[in-house]
Order: sequence, then structure tokens, then C-alpha cells
Amino acid sequence: MKAEIIAVGTELLLGQIVNTNAQYLSQELAGMGIDVYFQTVVGDNMERLRHAIEHAAQRADILLLTGGIGPTQDDLTKDALAAVLGRSLHIDQQAMDQVEKFFAGRGVVMTENNRRQALVIDGSTPLPNETGLAVGIAIAQNDRFYIVLPGPPKEMKPMFEAQAKPWLQLHALTNELPIYSKMLKFAGIGESLLEDKLLDLIQAQNDPTIAPYAKEGEVSVRISTKAKSESEAMRKLDALEEQIQKRLPQNMYASTDVPIEKVIVDMMASRGLTLSAAESCTGGLLMESITAIPGSSSMFLGGIVCYSNQMKEKLLHVPHALLEGEGAPGAVSHEVAEVLAEHVRMIADSDFGLSVTGVAGPAHSERKPVGLVYIGIAERGKQTEVFELRLSGNRDAIRIRTVKTLLYRLWQRLAA
Repeated sequence: MKAEIIAVGTELLLGQIVNTNAQYLSQELAGMGIDVYFQTVVGDNMERLRHAIEHAAQRADILLLTGGIGPTQDDLTKDALAAVLGRSLHIDQQAMDQVEKFFAGRGVVMTENNRRQALVIDGSTPLPNETGLAVGIAIAQNDRFYIVLPGPPKEMKPMFEAQAKPWLQLHALTNELPIYSKMLKFAGIGESLLEDKLLDLIQAQNDPTIAPYAKEGEVSVRISTKAKSESEAMRKLDALEEQIQKRLPQNMYASTDVPIEKVIVDMMASRGLTLSAAESCTGGLLMESITAIPGSSSMFLGGIVCYSNQMKEKLLHVPHALLEGEGAPGAVSHEVAEVLAEHVRMIADSDFGLSVTGVAGPAHSERKPVGLVYIGIAERGKQTEVFELRLSGNRDAIRIRTVKTLLYRLWQRLAA
């Protein structure tokens, strides 16, 4: 079975809201064994909406429409679908009772346009809205299956789970096998190089399938298969995961969809290790990424955002001669990164101390180029490591990539 998701709303086209509904529905449908081949976004326009539905019906077995079922005149989803199917609309009494009860309970006069929220297409199955007012619908015609859901995620998700999903399983799905997936996570490697390392597996893929994804500072690979049972699927996925892991042991940090900071927090907490940090150009982003993870309080002792040279001297005791004066390497240097990591570790009495100092831009600093960053890792009883990074991108990208690279280097040391 092939599906298409049609998100309705001019606000989506204007970028005023993000289409999170499509992500949720795609994941849910994949778990049901339904392949989503297309996602469409269309504005609140009757002609364009009808065209989107007609076009989708030519290439998909299941159409899911979200949004455009509220009380106003530009809520046209049900009207457009009814026109495409050649059917009429009528008020569903149960849905109407819910709308009237809502307004009566609040002592507010119900305007006539709110009746539109109780409209259903003739011959459809109403999908009650347990968290809102607009009723959804499900309908089958000409070997096509149509689901209409609300736009707000807090209404759409409960309706899909409780109403639409069981309807699809009963009416649309017969012999479809569910899709099982694993997300393998990588750091310290770019998407193109990772793909090159796995190119023969990707080109030969049939089942399971391999799909790489990239975002700032990390890469993911989703491996997927269809199977009658989870145990059968895991046998296939585990075998492929083992092949991939053997090729990239220095980069694959997890076989579940978790950030590298989560893996680090769990590793350090389980071993009773502690961490502290000193940040300059990242301004606390490193500490934020760690403390956002539940359980980080057991391993993260604290840190210092030492943005200015004055703070580096006063709080972390960086020698003035390293920061300023003739012949000084300056704040953005190997020497300062080393001192910051070692001193914050000693001040906190932690097992590890991390440091960041660099130029995030957009302006140069100390006559040093934007993207020049030094990161340090000090470990109790061991030699401190400092890495020079030369990063590209805007200010945000440089800061994020710095943090991800430092976390990757820490993970490498912990995993060694």
C-alpha cells in the first residue's frame, strides 16, 4: 500500500508553522507497513486543494489529509474531498452535540460557522475528536482510502491513534507486513565519506534497505526491513548492523536514535566518572547539551563560561602572558585550550575537564580566522589532548560543530 500525506494550510506555505504532522504520520504509517511516497502541502484554496487530491489519488492507495476542517470559510478540506468524490456533506449529530456542549459549558454563544466542524461526507465514517471540536472522517471509494484529520497536532495525533489507525487496519490493510527500523548514529565523519564506506552495501541493498541522513555535526543511517515478526526483523537488521559497525568502529556510537551526549552521560554515569567544562566561544552550548540529558547530574559537576580574557584569568587562572602581550599565543590557541581544560578539571576535582576556545565569527578575533577553534580534554592522571579545528559555516554552525566534535573526541577516549 502506498500513501500520500496532504497537509492543508496557507500558514504552512508561508513558513509560519512547521509541518510536524507529516513526520508523525510517516513514522506511524511505516510501522503499519504502509509506504509514504509523497508529501504535499497546499494552501487554503478550493481549486488547488481539489487538484492536489485528484493528483494524489492517481499515485497513492491511501490519502491522509490534515488541517482545513475548522469553522472558518477557508477551512475547505472536507468540501474539496466531497467534490472530488462526487458526494455531499451533512451534519453528524453526535459531533454537533459535542460542539454545542462545548460552548454551553463555557457560557459562550455559539456562532453559526461552528456547525462546519460537525460536517461529514455522505457514506463516511466519522472520527470523533476527543481533544477538540472538528470531527474527522474516513471513507473508501474506488479502491482508495481517504482519512481527514485536524491540523493541530494535539488533536491530530490522538485521533489518528484511536480512530484512524484502527479504521485503516480494518478496511485498507490485508497482507501488509510492518516495517521495522534501526537508526545507527555516527560522529566524526561526514555524510559523503560515510556513504563511500558503505557504497557497496547501499548499491546492493534490497532487504534490509540503507538510508543515510545528515545534520550538523553527526550522521545517521536508517536500516529498515519488512517482516512478519519483530524477532525476524531484528535478525536481519542485527546482521546488517554488524557489517556496518565493523567498517566504522571509530565513528558508530549508537544503534538507537540518541544524541552522542546521551551516550556519554550514560557511559560516565555507569562508570562513576565525572566531568567539568570551560567554554569560551560556545558560550555554554556544550554544558547545555550535557545537562539537557536526564541523569547528567550524576556525572556533570559544573563549568565556567569564560568569554573574556579577564574571566579566563580570574576564574581559571590562565597566565596573563598566554593571553596578551608581545609574543603571547592569545586566547585562541593550543596553549590556552590546554590550560583551560586542566584548570577546570582541577577546580571541579572531576575526572575529565573539557575546554573550548575559538573564533565563531562573524568577525575575526586576535587576527585569527573565523572557524579556528581549539578543544581540549584533560583526564585525571593522563596527558591532556588538544585538537585544532578549522570549521566552515556561520556562527551557529561553527558553535554546534565545535560541541559535536568535542563530544565525539570524548566518546572516543571513553570507548577506547
